[in-house]
Amino acid sequence: MSDKAWEGAFSIPCPGRSAKPRRTGLTMVIDKGLGEHLLRDLVQTAGDYVDIIKLTFGTSSFYNRDDLRKKNELITGAGIDVMPGGTFLEVSVWQRTLPAYLVRAGQLGFTAIEVSDGTIEMDRPTRRDVIRRAIGQGFKVITEVGKKDPAEALPIEAVHELIREDLGNGAFKVIIEAREAGRGVGIFDREGRTRAEEIDRILAGGADVDDLVWEAPLKNQQQDLILRFGVNANLGNIPPEEVLALEALRQGLRGDTLKRAYRASR
Repeated sequence: MSDKAWEGAFSIPCPGRSAKPRRTGLTMVIDKGLGEHLLRDLVQTAGDYVDIIKLTFGTSSFYNRDDLRKKNELITGAGIDVMPGGTFLEVSVWQRTLPAYLVRAGQLGFTAIEVSDGTIEMDRPTRRDVIRRAIGQGFKVITEVGKKDPAEALPIEAVHELIREDLGNGAFKVIIEAREAGRGVGIFDREGRTRAEEIDRILAGGADVDDLVWEAPLKNQQQDLILRFGVNANLGNIPPEEVLALEALRQGLRGDTLKRAYRASR
């Protein structure tokens, strides 16, 4: 992260940004089908600020095998983890093909696996086994807690238990589900506004916020979480074209966070 265009010309308003490889301040990008040229542009312009790229849903199943390997090599060559979406893993669990799924994921160059049950039902022993199997095969495991259908929302006690169990079983981070739209699920209402009381309920279970990744595809959501948790909040489902805008928000180079830094300095 040296030799930046404006380095030395001014001081970052919100210092303390973590550097890669990061354990906090993660930015997880949602990839719905980036082609090679767009991916190269993303890596070239914003690779320093991307930690994980998720080939969301089951989109990776539609790639030619060689093209997918090439894509994953480009991502990992930039020091970025890459994983298929959790919904895709749910299909493998449902169809009882998890061992083959994990072998193929390794052959294709994925470095991380998302474990979720946002759509299917997965009992605790199965979830534990999936996490441990993936870790045993060398993957970084990131789990997700929450249901995609708001009508099936988990009791908060179950959310607390899953977070504790997943981390205890070796998960690197736990994602709080909000879907790619960021509306009507998890900590966001139907208009995409952040429900602070829901964040409070999740954290009341004792989880360390550094262990959680908040799916936050919308700018107002990112702003709320950064203002609450600081520059190194872990954020997910970030659209590729929004990575640098998010980084500007983190570091006080966008109006909302600059205003706080300015007022604090006076």
